[in-house]
Amino acid sequence: MTARSSVDKPCLPPFERVVERHGPVLLRYCVAHAGQGRGEDCFQETMLAALRAYGEVRDPAAIRSWLFAIASRKAVDGYRAGARAPEPVADLEPLGAITEAADADPALWQRVRDLPEKQGQAVALRYLADLSHREIAEAMGTSEAAARRNVFEGVNRLRAELGVDLTIARARASGET
Repeated sequence: MTARSSVDKPCLPPFERVVERHGPVLLRYCVAHAGQGRGEDCFQETMLAALRAYGEVRDPAAIRSWLFAIASRKAVDGYRAGARAPEPVADLEPLGAITEAADADPALWQRVRDLPEKQGQAVALRYLADLSHREIAEAMGTSEAAARRNVFEGVNRLRAELGVDLTIARARASGET
């Protein structure tokens, strides 16, 4: 067995550039998936874990989906830890870094968080982080078909619960109609 030489190592951009490029959408995903109270913590834990493992990235082209895979696991870890911990009584100030998508309808994003775990992750990755089904599959560690199915099932469940056509509602909210 031969050791990899430095020639075989991928050329990775500086981590600061990765944070600049992917940080804002990753923060939005963490807030939408983990909730306002835990979203920033989830983002910070994601960035720390990514920094520690950054030298082990094998495919520089897959950094985005690699980051979202870490964020998905951190959000689940945070949810599980939060389920065991008592909730604080006082409300926290809203986070200033949340985008209009997560602000626009907090009740909708709460419903996304209430979906079964995989469906909620897939819907948030698709509509908040704007990842392709292939990128969602990489982030969730599943097949592209399973990612596509999780998005489909999650959106259908939301449509049934809300009784609205989310495509039309989303277009109206963004001013496209």
